[in-house]
Order: sequence, then C-alpha cells, then structure tokens
Amino acid sequence: MSKEKNNRATGFVPYIPSNKSLPELTLIACVLGIILAVVFGAANAYLGLKIGLTVSASIPAAVISMGILRGIFRRESILENNIVQTMTTAGEAIGAGAVFTLPALFLWDLEPGHAMIAFIVLTGGFLGVFMMVPLRRLLIVNEHQTLPYPEGTACAEVLKTGETGGKNARLVAGGFLVGGVVKALGDGFKFFKTEIETQIAQFKNAVVGMDTFPALLGVGYIIGPRIAGQMLAGGLLAWIVLIPMISFFGAGTDQAIFPAEAPIADLDAWGIWKGYITYIGAGAVAVAGLITMVKTLPTLIRSIRNTARSARENQLSGHALERTEQDIPLKGVGVGVLAVVLLLAFTPVTNIGIVGALAIAVFGFLFVAVASRIVGIVGSSSSPVSGMTIATILIVTFIFKLTGMGGMHGMVAALTVGAVVCTALAVAGDISQDLKTGYLVGGTPWKQQVAMMIGVVASGLIIGFVLVILHEAYGVGSKELLAPKAVLMKTIIEGMMQGDLPWDLIFLGAAIAVVIEFLGLNSLVVAVGVYLPVHVSAPIMVGGAVRWLIDFFTKEEGLRKLRNDTGVLFASGLIAGESLIGVGIAILIVAGIPIPAHPLTDNGLVSLIVFMAVTLLLWYMAQRAKAELTETRDPS
Repeated sequence: MSKEKNNRATGFVPYIPSNKSLPELTLIACVLGIILAVVFGAANAYLGLKIGLTVSASIPAAVISMGILRGIFRRESILENNIVQTMTTAGEAIGAGAVFTLPALFLWDLEPGHAMIAFIVLTGGFLGVFMMVPLRRLLIVNEHQTLPYPEGTACAEVLKTGETGGKNARLVAGGFLVGGVVKALGDGFKFFKTEIETQIAQFKNAVVGMDTFPALLGVGYIIGPRIAGQMLAGGLLAWIVLIPMISFFGAGTDQAIFPAEAPIADLDAWGIWKGYITYIGAGAVAVAGLITMVKTLPTLIRSIRNTARSARENQLSGHALERTEQDIPLKGVGVGVLAVVLLLAFTPVTNIGIVGALAIAVFGFLFVAVASRIVGIVGSSSSPVSGMTIATILIVTFIFKLTGMGGMHGMVAALTVGAVVCTALAVAGDISQDLKTGYLVGGTPWKQQVAMMIGVVASGLIIGFVLVILHEAYGVGSKELLAPKAVLMKTIIEGMMQGDLPWDLIFLGAAIAVVIEFLGLNSLVVAVGVYLPVHVSAPIMVGGAVRWLIDFFTKEEGLRKLRNDTGVLFASGLIAGESLIGVGIAILIVAGIPIPAHPLTDNGLVSLIVFMAVTLLLWYMAQRAKAELTETRDPS
C-alpha cells in the first residue's frame, strides 16, 4: 500500500522504496563526506584558479565512498554512499563560488582574512540550499521525465551498479596516482617544464603552445570533443588571428596604445595578450554570459510560475508525506533565508548594507531557479554560473554607483554580492543533481539537504586557507594561477565604477560573442577560449580527442558507454591527483620548505613525452573496458 501511495503522482518506484529504511545520515557517512568535501573543494579551487573551470565531484565521490564504506567497513547501505557524494559536491560548489569571484580581492591587494572568505561562502552556500528546497518537487519529481540531470542520473547508476565491488575506486586511485606523480615531478622537483610553446615561422607573434598538465587532459575527456573543440577555436582565434593582427597594424608606431604601457612593436605575443586580448576576452565572456541568461528567461518565468502553483497544491492536499517526499519544512526554509539576509544586511564583516542584502535575496532566488533547472538539462559543469554572476555584478555595481557607494568600498561590496550569489548558484545546481540521485535511489530529501549544509560548513571553513596558501605560493593573476573568472569580475566592477575601461576592446569582444552565437556555437565556451591562453585549451582538446576516438571506434552503444564511464573515472583521478599535489606544493612553498630541483632539460621534449604517455594511458584505461564487459556477459 505504501508503495502505491509513494508513487501515486508519478508512478516512479525508486531503487530503495519509501517503505524501506536503511542507514543514511550516519556518523561514518558524515565523517567521510566532510573529508571528501574538503579534498574536492581544495582540488576544484586550484583548478578554478588555473583555468576558470571546475568539474563535477559526485561520481568520483560515489566511487570512493563505495570503495571505503563497502570495501573497508563492509557497510551495505547505498543511501550512506548517496549522503557521502552529496556532502562532497558541497566542496566542489564552494570551491567554484569562491575562486570565480573572491581572488579579485587579492588582485586589489586587500588580503582578505579567512573569516571574511568563510562568511561569504557560508552565507551563499546556505542560501543555495534553502532556496532550492521549494523547487525540489517541481524540478526533480514533477519533471522527472523531462529534466534528465545528467550527473545526478549517472551518479545514481554508479551507486546502483557499484554493489559489485571496488573496481571503479581503483580506477580513480590509479588516475590520482598518475596525476599526482606527474605534478610532483614537473612543478615540484622541476624534472621537466610543464609548458611547451612554438612560434609559427614567418608569422610574427603567432604562437601555439600547451600546458602539459594531466588535469587539463582529464577535463577535456570529461567535457568531450565538442566543447573542447569550441574552446580551442576561441584560443586559436586569439593567438593566431587577433594577436598577429594587432602586431601587424601596430608595428609602425613607437607610442604606447592604451591600455598597454609599451609600444606594440616592443611587445611579444604574451605582452599583446596581457595588454589587449584579456579585455577582448572579457567583453566576449561578459556578453556571452548575458546571451545565455537571455536564452534562459523563458525557463525562469516558467520555473517561478510552476513553483508557486506547486506550493499551493501541496498546501491544499494536506496528506502525510512518505519518507522519500520529506524536505526541510518550508517554515524553516523561510526563517533560514530571512536570517541569512538580515545577517548580510547588518554585519560589519562584509558591509554591503540593506541594498546589497536585498539584491542577494532577489537575484539569488531568481537565478537559483534558473540554475537548478539549467543543470537538469546541460549538467553542472556546463551551467552558466559565471554568466549569471556577471549579470548580478553589472546591475549591483550600477545600483551602488547611483546610491553613492563608490570607490574601493563600493567595488568590494559589489564583488561580495556577486560572490554570495555565485556560491548560492553553484550550491543550488549541485544539490539539484544530488537530489535527482536521491530520487532515483530512494534517498530522504531532508537528510540530503542537511548533509549538503554540513558539507558547506566543512569546505567553507577551509577554502579561505586554500586561497591564501595558493596566492602566497604562486600569486593570483600570475601565469601559474590566471584566475580568469575573478580577473573578469574585477575588470567589470572597475570599469563600471571608474569608467576607465578600454570600451572599444570590450565591444570588440562583445561583437565576437554575438557572431559566434549566430554561427550556432556555444558562445560562452568559445569566449572562455578567447580569454584564456591557447596553452590551456590545447591539452583540453587532446583529452576531448581521446574521448572522440573512443566513441568513433566503438560502435556498440553499451560498450561505448562503459568505456566512456571508465575513462571519466580515470580522468577524474588525474584531475584530483594533480590538483591536490599542486595544493601540497603550495603549502611547502609558503612554509619555506625547499623542494630540490633536478631539471633534465629545458627544451620541452621530456614534458611532451610525459604528456603523451599519460594521454595513451588514459586511452588504454578506457579502451580496455571491453574485457570487463565480455566477462559480465559470459553466461558461463
């Protein structure tokens, strides 16, 4: 009878039905979830500062969780593993919200304290969870057939099929080891360079290069060849079209042309990139983000309308809720949102005032509704969080300037509002995926929502230390840590407040974004490629090419999916291993502990060989999944 009641509205039966209870929000699940939230938060912070992108942690977390809880502690509850991956994604989201915005404070030489960073991301994280609660029934339950939530669905499949053992965990661990060793040998002991570059002959300042990082290879494999190819297209547009063009037309002048401080004739490719291309890229990313926002407006309107209707229906029904239908009570959600907004309005920690707090409440809820639906279609990794954050910052900076809140105080306040909203969007998008996983496997929603808040607290208290350590070791804004999204936020805020942006370059980038959109490409992805050095896009494209080869030579759909999933697990390990070793190297640098350097060569050949070896290993690990599939199908 309870099964019928549970599925009266949708006809869907989860893996663990509502009338069955298993251990879920347990102490061991919370401890493991906290550890993984901190680990993946630090890894994504490093990756976000490096290339301006983060990757989903849910599937690797689910695999590691099963390997530990089932393999070591012999615990059999799939719902415990679901709680662990839910908490882990909080770290990923907090890392994204922090590194997309807050490094701008370092670029302003303000040196924010750990307490300030923690306060900003914690308030944003709590808002993201609270504001998603009333949307769960609408997006996860009522639109179960129309919103696939790709990472959430994939994670549910991993959890359900992972009952067979820890083979997948070994894949992640293998990738982790390879990525960590390569990072230690390259950037730690300096055995080889981690960047190769060449000038195109007879083509002045036309340069192509590649950062030989396993993490970038893994990112490319995960996002696939289409997105990776569009990102590389943006990089090539900048480095073999725009930079040589600027070099050609500026070769005859001995005067510096704003915003560069030296004559173009005296600038190499990197000088032109820093002096001009970064502004063109900023304009492209900003407008591409706004285009993405405009395209999602119909979704926003429908989300708000359907959410209001769903709330009325739930209030009128008054029936007792099954375990799998229980959210945090709406009264608690309302009190939580109000408390956070009042705290933001009157606390001296951020000093954004009532106007800033109201902006967070309004834009937070509107964009959370968009983000939670959009990730249901394109996934968390492709969600335009930065575009919605840019829209928030543009409007808020304009409001602050009108109300007389200018100067550094106004810029920091605008950035803070953007950081809180950005974190809320990232957390809301990730918990949407988690709640989809929970819906499929039979998790209890309120326990997942509480678990997400625990993960927010754990990673939020640590992320400030990670940012400070990385800044002191490498320097935010340097070639080692480009912090592209944070630099973009800083550029927009300064331009709005001070009116001294090179608007012609910004508009040129905006025009490029519009043209790319009319070509039918993802303008935001191409714009990010324009903004970043081609050295970042190239290894990502190599990873995408490996994924394409797997797809091209694997005709059977089931086998193709198995190989892709295998490759994603190994690629996730590459990312986590390199990222965490990068954080470890930064800690040693800050602590003043010398790392002995043993350079073998300076010509990049060793670096290229190592990178190609890792590439072949990634291909091999994915391709060899055929034997495993054959074994599972063998009736004998």
